[in-house]
Amino acid sequence: MSVQAAPLTLWASLKLWHFIGWASFGGPAAQIAMMQEELVEKRRWISPHRFLHALNYCMVLPGPEAQQLATYMGWLTHGPLGGIAAGLLFVLPSLLTMIALGSLYVLYGQMPEVQALLYGLKPAVLAIVVAASVRLGQKVLHGPLWWAIAAGAFVLLFFKFSFVVVISVAALVGWLAHLFSKTPLRGLPHNMGSASPANTAYVQSPGEAEDEIAREPEQPGYRIDDHTPSPSHAKAGLRHLVTAVLTGVAIWAVAYGVLKSYFPILMTDLAAFFTKVALVTFGGAYAVLPYVFDVVVEQEGWLTIAQMMDGLALGETTPGPLVMVNAFVGFVAAAENLELTYLSIPAAGALGAAVVTFFTFLPSFVFILAGAPWVEASRRIPGLIAPLTAISAAVVAVIVDLGLIFAQHILWPTSGYAPMSIRSLDIVAAIISVLAILLMLLFKVGMIRTMLASIAMGLVAIALGLQ
Repeated sequence: MSVQAAPLTLWASLKLWHFIGWASFGGPAAQIAMMQEELVEKRRWISPHRFLHALNYCMVLPGPEAQQLATYMGWLTHGPLGGIAAGLLFVLPSLLTMIALGSLYVLYGQMPEVQALLYGLKPAVLAIVVAASVRLGQKVLHGPLWWAIAAGAFVLLFFKFSFVVVISVAALVGWLAHLFSKTPLRGLPHNMGSASPANTAYVQSPGEAEDEIAREPEQPGYRIDDHTPSPSHAKAGLRHLVTAVLTGVAIWAVAYGVLKSYFPILMTDLAAFFTKVALVTFGGAYAVLPYVFDVVVEQEGWLTIAQMMDGLALGETTPGPLVMVNAFVGFVAAAENLELTYLSIPAAGALGAAVVTFFTFLPSFVFILAGAPWVEASRRIPGLIAPLTAISAAVVAVIVDLGLIFAQHILWPTSGYAPMSIRSLDIVAAIISVLAILLMLLFKVGMIRTMLASIAMGLVAIALGLQ
């Protein structure tokens, strides 16, 4: 006897996305797991197969996959307006939280109490990045080809090749390997017959059950399952695709034109840069952060290294996508911009954060609203398996490179001695980092608890005068 599904009304859907938006801590894996629990298991609105099918598409795209999945689910259940509402409700709590934290940071960030909290939090961020690289490597690097791609990507990063070049070369190598290999490539994800290879981009699996979901027959009792016809708004066609893309481009152009006409040049610079970031964010926020670091700190000078590290630490504590650290960049850059002094610091920062958030997520909405009907018409993307697995292998190297950047600035924060020397090593920060890494990898402690433990260790060390 099947379990009765909950009523699938627009109001019920909006309330759910509002709840998920405020409760979605823990990164994309935890967020996707929460969606699966709420949509599939509790309310039975979406069947496991249909949910996995939507997830596969979102994992293929650049951008934050959890936000894209929320948009897709809203679109599938209530059309384009439902998709826009779901995507916005998933992002807005994170934006509001980041604006509040950004205001406190700019106004009070130099207070000893705040610096003490951040001192303990930063080693936890390093541990999270290390854990991310290890877990992704365990999922992706199954064979000499993928290890070679990861090693090659690391070499390119060492010689300062851009993130875009690295992932493009990796995708090309993966495609050529697939094209010219006389035998099936080893190390491809096992469930790719019904799922996209971008599932390997998980840092943590939302249940480690994708293979089982793909194999198990559909159970009855879902509002939308494998046998439910695609809704009327899901008709794929060239006209729909062109209309959706041109609408997105027009919205971008109007918003960019308003910024260019009425606001300081910083706003258009932020809009242009984070649009580009949104289009190359394959493999999650960790993969693109070195690129953001390079431009924001080294090229544009919008933030200092210390501010970027603080921003990432704060970003780990907020609900929503980790890519919302971009909003922190926009907040601090605008709050410190001399051309915006006619606004209060919170107002100027909020403007910068809102601009960055808008241009970061606009491409994701366009990808879903333009491409979802085509995904509903076809359940497989076989030609992308090898290239996307290669991208995932390269992302391992990118995350390792990011970890080295973090380690340099967390463990060697001063420049009074030679860089990376034992004399300038912050021993306390190193110990906290090692303990945090052990908590995550050896004892399987979650991200939030690890951050709290790291903060506590930092506060104790400062109270004892060890730092």
